[in-house]
Amino acid sequence: MKLFYTGPVINTEMLVMMLEKHGIAAMQNFVDATAPDDGDLNRPAQVFVPTADYDRAYQLFYAEREDEL
Repeated sequence: MKLFYTGPVINTEMLVMMLEKHGIAAMQNFVDATAPDDGDLNRPAQVFVPTADYDRAYQLFYAEREDEL
């Protein structure tokens, strides 16, 4: 697994769902696993993707789209 994104949990949950819709089995972890889960949507989290799928995930979410120009 390779780190793909770090940000607030509200973003990571949506990213994981979107990656799964594209057939990429992503995994989410909290940055500070010892902090209590108090429902804070700004709590820092990380998204990991399989190394083999990293390039495809990057193209889906970070590459510029030529069809939007």
